[in-house]
Amino acid sequence: MTFQAPKGTFDWLPPRSERVLAVREALVQPVRQAGYGYIETPTFEDTELFKRGVGESTDVVTKEMYTFLDKGGRSITLRPEGTAPVVRAVLQHGLHNGQLPVKLWYSGSQFRYERAQKGRYRHFWQVGAEALGAEDPALDAELILLAWQGYQSLGLRRVELLINSLGDRECRPAYRGTLQEFLRGLDLDEETRRRIEINPLRVLDDKRPEVQAQLGDAPLMVDHLCEACKAYHEEVRSLLAAAGVPYTDEPRLVRGLDYYTRTTFEFVHGGLGSQSAVGGGGRYDGLSELIGGPSLPSVGWALGVDRTLLAMEAEGLLDDTGEGRVAVYGVPLGEEARRRMFLLMAELRRAGVSADMAFGGKGLKGAMKGADRSGARFALILGERDLAARAVQLKDLTTAEQTEVPLAQVVEIVKGKLS
Repeated sequence: MTFQAPKGTFDWLPPRSERVLAVREALVQPVRQAGYGYIETPTFEDTELFKRGVGESTDVVTKEMYTFLDKGGRSITLRPEGTAPVVRAVLQHGLHNGQLPVKLWYSGSQFRYERAQKGRYRHFWQVGAEALGAEDPALDAELILLAWQGYQSLGLRRVELLINSLGDRECRPAYRGTLQEFLRGLDLDEETRRRIEINPLRVLDDKRPEVQAQLGDAPLMVDHLCEACKAYHEEVRSLLAAAGVPYTDEPRLVRGLDYYTRTTFEFVHGGLGSQSAVGGGGRYDGLSELIGGPSLPSVGWALGVDRTLLAMEAEGLLDDTGEGRVAVYGVPLGEEARRRMFLLMAELRRAGVSADMAFGGKGLKGAMKGADRSGARFALILGERDLAARAVQLKDLTTAEQTEVPLAQVVEIVKGKLS
């Protein structure tokens, strides 16, 4: 039998995989410049971390987690999101006892058992940034700005920022009661009715048309904010405007995880169909306490690498030809030439020049096909006559111009032509 990747997953293959790496680097470059340090957490965690942190009423916990018992009988879950593990790591290693805020970024795979479709996968890649230990609207605005700069650096022009406030523990309880009263009067299925009693805000996030059609008159959190939350939200908006970040107020924006408070935001792209979100995040001031830690007001985001790549394709930003894998391709003709070319490739790489060569004893025609496919700028052709003359043929693959250069000077000459 021939094995295939599990449903809802996919393989990143060259040259597309190289673009994925470039997208990831572009998205995290702004946060690195802002002093965020890299953190890497395990791919799996104690299941209870996500039940408490993400929320037992969320679709993530109730329907989408990959959970299993390990050989010691412990309930383990592949991480469905990155924030709860980061907070766990900060608490476990006492990072919150040092300078605050603790600024961290991560990159890695997440796993959710979702209905597989374009833009929604069961194994997906995110980059994330978290700032823990400070309640400051400037921190919220900074993170949003950094994400925006990442998208802009990739040339994306159709990314739209939606922003809202979900209030805090002072004003949300009263709104929660008002919302529950409204939702109880709607024609909803039993599972959704149960959700009303656990976390009614999640009903607002229900994407089913038959549910959304009934939510037109639903009370909005923005109309029930306390004065402190209003002032906080206004300051975030003001700072974004001052920094030149365009945004749209979206009073129905909830996000899918229970831990969000106050600032919540989402980046969407019109070219992705129903799966329009390319990233998002918000403030989560109570998450630390939910998983047994002290009060640690925090804010963060996660950006989808695969969806960002799809957005770039939608805007025609990806060159189909791609860049060459290497700058130089070696074409050895004969056994002795192969040995010498092997050493020459090593010399070029040590000098910082990307280089590959033909393997398997190919003849000149087959090896030159390999040179063309590699995308190299130059080919180095080495035969018996060249060895005797202690030289190599340097061929410019864009102009077809070919010159003989001494073997001892190849590295220096190639570097000069590439600079």
